[in-house]
Amino acid sequence: MFLKPEDFATVVRSTPLISIDLIVENAQGEFLLGKRNNRPAQGFWFVPGGRVQKDERLADAFTRLTEAELGMSLPMSAGEFYGVWQHFYDDNFSGTDFSTHYVVLGFRLKVDGSTLTLPDDQHNDYRWLTKEALLAADNVHANSRAYFHDEKTTEAPLL
Repeated sequence: MFLKPEDFATVVRSTPLISIDLIVENAQGEFLLGKRNNRPAQGFWFVPGGRVQKDERLADAFTRLTEAELGMSLPMSAGEFYGVWQHFYDDNFSGTDFSTHYVVLGFRLKVDGSTLTLPDDQHNDYRWLTKEALLAADNVHANSRAYFHDEKTTEAPLL
């Protein structure tokens, strides 16, 4: 269920959003990053993912997001749950007048990169990087780099 922009602004201004991030690895041990078209994190390299919609089961969101972000519809069992993170941004989808807060469920999955059909509505470019390369890159967003630190952190512990 997608909301009208004014309704979505009220939600983002008032509550955290729940999302799924996909930490996608190919056979060469590289990870997929897309250069974001939209706020927040616009212009940064980021792992694929997206919001869970109201009344959408997590398994259904996973399948929808893998189709939308990777061009292949995968069941949640294709991924390995990797943890819960919190992402905080000073801006939002429409500007800088309020912040955005996500509670993110991370899932790792391995794919044959040649089978992906990567869309251009959320990301305008894609690249595969090794863990070492993406950790060293200034233009990979810190929220995506956090998935690759040896000791994974969740920004703040969730109890």
